[in-house]
Amino acid sequence: MLNIDTHMMMIILAAAVATYATRAGGHLIISRLKSIPPRVDAALNAVPAAVLTTLVAPAFYAGGLEVKIAMVVGLLVGLRFSLIPMLLCGWGMAVLLRHLFL
Repeated sequence: MLNIDTHMMMIILAAAVATYATRAGGHLIISRLKSIPPRVDAALNAVPAAVLTTLVAPAFYAGGLEVKIAMVVGLLVGLRFSLIPMLLCGWGMAVLLRHLFL
């Protein structure tokens, strides 16, 4: 029989509701505007870089040497190729280095 922690389920449900509310609310607000103000447009254009930074920076500084090398390899491959080759090369490098040195 499953042992479900009700406190954890409430946290997950609250996070799901908050995520949906912010996404739906943002869409409703933007869709009601006749034109997007330049400052809002600039802020929305900055979101992908901000999200990427929040994902990559902690992993780079907290990870070991193999993570740093894999990220640099992924960066170099990403400068020349698309997303999938970049992910495969970075992931493959991390796996290879962990297999060889750890």
